[in-house]
Amino acid sequence: MVFALTDEITFPDPHYGDPDGLLAVGGDLSTDRLILAYSNGIFPWYAFQEGMIQWWCPLERFVIFPDEIHISHSMRTLMNKGKYDVTINQAFDEVIRKCGELRMDMEGAWLGQEMIEAYTLLHEQGFAASVEIWEGEQLVGGLYGVTLGRCFFGESMFSLVPSASKLALIHLAQFFGEHGGVLIDCQFETPHLKSMGGRYISYEEYMELLQS
Repeated sequence: MVFALTDEITFPDPHYGDPDGLLAVGGDLSTDRLILAYSNGIFPWYAFQEGMIQWWCPLERFVIFPDEIHISHSMRTLMNKGKYDVTINQAFDEVIRKCGELRMDMEGAWLGQEMIEAYTLLHEQGFAASVEIWEGEQLVGGLYGVTLGRCFFGESMFSLVPSASKLALIHLAQFFGEHGGVLIDCQFETPHLKSMGGRYISYEEYMELLQS
């Protein structure tokens, strides 16, 4: 069942959503609603060209545990070369805009101006973060997501050179693990994320980790 949200900042029980994880439509992208959503494992998909905010909460969660990040031999070689520099929260605006620009022509594109403004506000309030990959002074890759407690909810990533987004994810996992992070939510499975250690856990286990 897919629920229609009202102006009240609440969400239905995710167990009543559609089997594919679609839970609700409507509502807004206010900071309070976004924080409530992520606190319950719910995330928005705003197909802005259709003018509809969708809220998703799959009951099988595809995640990466920081200490399970897989670093291939080729990635270790790339990291040892020191070709790229990595920073955190030094270019959030550039990262989120680049993620949006590179997907603007895709069907179901979600990173329109409203989403960018909403997550930039989250970042300004300390609830969203970015990882940047630099080649000299040029931004060549990165990722951004929401941070709540000891969990990171990945939203999008991009690469302008081979393996830049992988490097960003590895750095995130290492940094996050070193600072007490317990979970990186990948939202949906991709071959890219599965090859780097992503796996499924139940919604119940997911919420236990989130609430811890």
